[in-house]
Amino acid sequence: MTDTPHRLYTAHVHTVGGREGTARSPDGRLDLRLSRPGSAGDGTNPEQLFAAGWSACFEGAMERAARTLGIALRRPPSIDAEIGLNQDDSGFFLSARLTIDVPDLDRTLAEQVVAAAHQICPYSKATRGNIDVVLTVA
Repeated sequence: MTDTPHRLYTAHVHTVGGREGTARSPDGRLDLRLSRPGSAGDGTNPEQLFAAGWSACFEGAMERAARTLGIALRRPPSIDAEIGLNQDDSGFFLSARLTIDVPDLDRTLAEQVVAAAHQICPYSKATRGNIDVVLTVA
């Protein structure tokens, strides 16, 4: 017998105009303008959205990992996420760097929590083997 996945949530967003357009969710919680990275446009870009989503999800995975390891996170971690939009002869590709600060936790324990979180975070799973990822404990 195999386990059947249970969908917890489905995000819906309607985008028009690509990197120079808009993105809106039907519930109105997301409503933003998009612009190209580095342009003078007044919107955000997909790379910033990806960085925000991954870092928020990763923090949640860290909390879960810490509980599983029996480690108390007295204060919430913070993450500086960088998503690089790169180009080489084969085309465009992404890279990522997450710099993670875990206050009040010694480096060895912080690295254990980060390593465990990287195994359970859905964004980490989705990118594993697909893009270069660097995790650094600050």
